[in-house]
Amino acid sequence: MNYLYALALSFLIVMILVPLSRRLAIRFGFVDRPSKRKIHEKAVPLSGGVVIFVGAMTVTWLFMGGRSPLFQALLVGGLVLVAIGLVDDGFKAKGREFPVWPRLIAYIGVACIPVWQGIAIQGISSPSSSAMILFSPFASALFTILWIFALINMLNFIDGIDGLASGVCVISSLTLFVASLLSAHAGTALVAVALAGSCLAFLAYNFYPARIFMGDAGATFLGYTLAVTAIEGTLKGATLLSLSVPMLALGVPILDTIFVFSRRLIEGKGLHRADNLHTHHSLMRWGLTQVQTVSFLYLIAAVLSLLSIVVLLALR
Repeated sequence: MNYLYALALSFLIVMILVPLSRRLAIRFGFVDRPSKRKIHEKAVPLSGGVVIFVGAMTVTWLFMGGRSPLFQALLVGGLVLVAIGLVDDGFKAKGREFPVWPRLIAYIGVACIPVWQGIAIQGISSPSSSAMILFSPFASALFTILWIFALINMLNFIDGIDGLASGVCVISSLTLFVASLLSAHAGTALVAVALAGSCLAFLAYNFYPARIFMGDAGATFLGYTLAVTAIEGTLKGATLLSLSVPMLALGVPILDTIFVFSRRLIEGKGLHRADNLHTHHSLMRWGLTQVQTVSFLYLIAAVLSLLSIVVLLALR
């Protein structure tokens, strides 16, 4: 019942706070304005990320307490990401581009925080025995930082059309919730369900036509939280086969990034340059509407998530 209460409370908090944050964003001009590269046709408030952060972290604190290393890692890292994201979103609201290097440095720094709290990919166990290949402290930290840094950016990449990032995060969060329950990780199950409730409520305002965007502040926080939750819940000491569980649960942003980076390399473009090569852009160029595109990617995310649960059940 605690998980149900956490889901309901995070949902309620975000549902109540979004209208307030919209009004404040509109009042102060904190909006994403249309441009040649963007799909929306009118200015949309960019304040959703703060609301998602408040909803998820408030519920996690209420049900978990403030002393858990998982909560502290998510709180500190989340605050940094929301802060740098708001600065980036503020530049967007003024029609300017925030430099990429301060963001990358901040993302790398944030990716180190879970390692400092003892949350890291420690090794890989053999599927045929109980022995585990333990990583050296350096390798453990390196793999953890790379995983978190990658997910922070991957979720940001798919936040390009109404409802896509928030909807995919609902599916991924619920998948990690089930995986955490099956693996007896109560803490990560709580974080996952609180995040799912927050994203589900936000989706009610963010689905096409969106009345609010999560901005970089929300997308990077979601990527970070999902990455850390996956480490604590399924990746700390995984078998070679069970590595596929978080990969499949987060399959849509991972596959989108692989496709986009491959195309950018082939076309000789910078990997960090924003463009219209993402999967959702391609689907819309093929004639799908925004709703059809998002629905199709939801379906892909759901299929991959179900497959990840099947894999996890087969390993039990």
